[in-house]
Amino acid sequence: CAAATLAVAALLSMATMGFAQVTAKVAAGAPPWTKGILAINSENYWHAVECGKKGGTNPACVFWDTDMCKNPEFTLVMYTPYKQVAYTVWQAVSQKKEAPTPSYQGAQKQRIVIGITPLHASQNPITTVNVKRGGKTVPPATQQVVSGGGSFFFDYATFAATAPVTIEMVGKTTTVTCAIDKANLSRMR
Repeated sequence: CAAATLAVAALLSMATMGFAQVTAKVAAGAPPWTKGILAINSENYWHAVECGKKGGTNPACVFWDTDMCKNPEFTLVMYTPYKQVAYTVWQAVSQKKEAPTPSYQGAQKQRIVIGITPLHASQNPITTVNVKRGGKTVPPATQQVVSGGGSFFFDYATFAATAPVTIEMVGKTTTVTCAIDKANLSRMR
């Protein structure tokens, strides 16, 4: 009976606070990638350099997360070592400069970061971001919440392309979840 009462209370709380669910769509991009987010290594480092050399205004191999979890409350941006390397090269190439060789050691030190910007900061500032994986909630290893938005740092295992995950963006008044299946996780870089 106590469990049923808690379940009803949770449902009422979600209805009162607001709840939205979306499904992730990760851009495929070229050169293709199917291994998901990994710690930087010699293979994905040079793959990221080649990605950045593609140039263009919004190459999907660099900006694979554009509108990934599009919803009416929050903008989500992912920062990964691959993206750091690819973006550094892309930025130089886009300015008609020679492609640099980004810091391999710097990329090795980076974690996965989810950046959240609320679309209605005064009404629904972000409070935290969690990732649900295999029936368990994975909180960020660390987080920085500033001016209604924030940066949420996760370890690589959280986003391994071996099982679906759900990103839970918890705002003051509305929570948005974004389901990411294995196929979309494998395209994340």
